[in-house]
Amino acid sequence: MSSESNYALLHNGQKMPLVGLGTWKSEAGQVKDAIKYALSVGYRHIDCATAYSNEAEVGEAFLETVGDDKIVKREELFVTSKLWNTKHHPEDVEPALKKSLDDLKLDFLDLYLMHWPHAFKRGDNLFPKNPDGTMRYDYIHYKETWKAMEKLVAKGLVKSIGLSNFNSHQIDDVISIASVKPAVLQVECHPYLAQNELIAHCNHRGLVVTAYSPLGSPDRMWKHPDEPVLLEETIIKKLAEKYSKSPAQLLLRWQVQRKVAVIPKSVTPARILQNFQVFDFSLTEEEMRSIGNLNKNWRYIVPMVMVDGKPVARDAGHPLYPFNEPY
Repeated sequence: MSSESNYALLHNGQKMPLVGLGTWKSEAGQVKDAIKYALSVGYRHIDCATAYSNEAEVGEAFLETVGDDKIVKREELFVTSKLWNTKHHPEDVEPALKKSLDDLKLDFLDLYLMHWPHAFKRGDNLFPKNPDGTMRYDYIHYKETWKAMEKLVAKGLVKSIGLSNFNSHQIDDVISIASVKPAVLQVECHPYLAQNELIAHCNHRGLVVTAYSPLGSPDRMWKHPDEPVLLEETIIKKLAEKYSKSPAQLLLRWQVQRKVAVIPKSVTPARILQNFQVFDFSLTEEEMRSIGNLNKNWRYIVPMVMVDGKPVARDAGHPLYPFNEPY
């Protein structure tokens, strides 16, 4: 993983590997082995978050594999975590980060993201609810949270800070008050949700984009039986055959070739290895375009709740909810 083409360069000169291992939905008892295996086959980018509730186990993997006399030196590793919605008040930001560092057994993070622009009620309950089952929100503005995150950089606790699930207006809003600019935006992105306008916006503003759910999140709990399945698209299968690759590798290659980082999640060794093997072939411009033409602005990852027996977007009524804008 040494070639320059395997990295994205952040605005502060930091190198972020374009392929990382995601840990969302990775079960306790599985994520430790997944990370140890990933590091052994060359991964150097691990994506974590407080809300995934598995950072302590990720930390056990790091304890066994990261260090001067171990598989990976700390300076070779790029670790991301995320500030959860219940910790947006400025005085909660540093303690939240320190809890992640403690769990991950690290002295600093390479990247710390604000997980969502909207906040939940302060406290240690990740998903605080009202008596009627709706979410208990907080209305603190993400600009206040951002100013507290900047202090983490000054203290050397994180190298870069960034955003997750923010729209273009919200990104500009943060930049307008930032003394430390956001380095990365992490969002759902795959050929059905190509995010071309948002990526162009980020490139123009100096942010690198990381795609989560780059394979279309086929293991989601709230999957609808009629929804399209990205991995079964004819063009994807045809190109995979042409290059003797899997449909998943095709989808990942499409992203890294346009300098979008990917963090596919897996706990299966064969898949973890396969997801990493995307630097030994290239798609033509025409093939890149034909994959991009699958775009239908189809968003898989929208937290849902049931209202009157129908699924509705859980947080859409919050004034800072990001997905009410086109991009």
